[in-house]
Amino acid sequence: MILSSEIQYVSDESGEPTAVIVPISLWREIEAERETAYLLKSDVMKRRVLDAKDRKEGLSIETIVEKLGI
Repeated sequence: MILSSEIQYVSDESGEPTAVIVPISLWREIEAERETAYLLKSDVMKRRVLDAKDRKEGLSIETIVEKLGI
């Protein structure tokens, strides 16, 4: 959980907020949400995302890493 005290505001000379500094974990959440929103704009991609979400079969990440040798 991100506390508001972890977000830093950057202000200009007149004290107007112009930017923020956020923890990297929050930034990554924001980026993931933006990417998901972008994908869901397309009906084709929306269907693919929802199909993948509901998929019960597949390979575990461990199996994939092993198969790729990484």
